[in-house]
Amino acid sequence: MRTAQQILADSAVIAVVGASRDPFKAAHGVPLQMQQYGWRIIPVNPTVDELFGERAYRTLADIPHPVDLVDVFRPAADAVQVVRDAAAIGAPAVWLQLGIVSAEARRIAEEAGMDYVEDRCLIVERAAANLTRLT
Repeated sequence: MRTAQQILADSAVIAVVGASRDPFKAAHGVPLQMQQYGWRIIPVNPTVDELFGERAYRTLADIPHPVDLVDVFRPAADAVQVVRDAAAIGAPAVWLQLGIVSAEARRIAEEAGMDYVEDRCLIVERAAANLTRLT
């Protein structure tokens, strides 16, 4: 199991389930900041066509290319299905944002052989390790 910082260091493409168009929500600001530090952000939100200059997808299954990490901005009750969907597309890691905890989601990720992080923030971990994908 990789650490949170190892997962970020190894990831280039992050699918963000629950990405928001509302600039006042963490589900907008966090992925935007990760993008500004060089990660490719793929928004997953069925109500928008584009976010962060990237095409938005209705579901993880709709993304036509591999992702390195699935970041979850959905309630814990929804995280279980998101982790199932992440396993179905072969994502190597899943990350539940700050305040999101699910024993069942963790179990599903572990059974699928996926790295799993919960109740932690991408931008906090990025900053703590001084990570960037910019060259």
